[in-house]
Amino acid sequence: MTEIEFAAFLVSRVCHDLVGPLGAVVNGLEVLEDERDATMRADALKIVTSSAEQALARLQFLRIAFGAAGSAGAELDLGEVGRLVLGLVAGSKIEVEWNAAAIHWPKDWAKLLMNATFLAADCLPRGGKVVVETSGDATAPAFTVRGSGAHARILEEVEKAVRGEAAATPHDARGIQPYLTHKLARAVNAGLTLTANENGVVLQAG
Repeated sequence: MTEIEFAAFLVSRVCHDLVGPLGAVVNGLEVLEDERDATMRADALKIVTSSAEQALARLQFLRIAFGAAGSAGAELDLGEVGRLVLGLVAGSKIEVEWNAAAIHWPKDWAKLLMNATFLAADCLPRGGKVVVETSGDATAPAFTVRGSGAHARILEEVEKAVRGEAAATPHDARGIQPYLTHKLARAVNAGLTLTANENGVVLQAG
């Protein structure tokens, strides 16, 4: 995959994640423009508000998880990272238990944690719970992310992409996120693993 293809897939994934809530905002505004019934207008306003909040939460998360997120060598507060993760899943079928230490991590390690959490949630198509735990030593980042729920599963192409297998090079916007997670792990020299067990899925790095 060329750098241009990688960038294109990543932008497409961002657009994919935003088009739903932003489309709902537009639809709600159209109802507000045409509807005169007070109850219908109130319902439409709720849709506009919740969808706009969802779009903002996704933008805030993706800006850091996929983007530059500050200058080279920057560190990120794991408490703030947790706030972004919780905002991302608010109103969804995914519950996140954020047990990260109250410390700052190097930017790319924090991005790896965000993407690992995002990936665990993606492995729960019917919803469920994601539990995030980190090391307490800011100089030795490590984490475990556990996802559990009905029909939790790891798609074969996702497992291969996380391992960085050449045959798993993604060919669509949805498949780019596991590949990005792999690239982040390589960037920080982390031994990232993704496994399945009877309770769900586990991602670990250290």
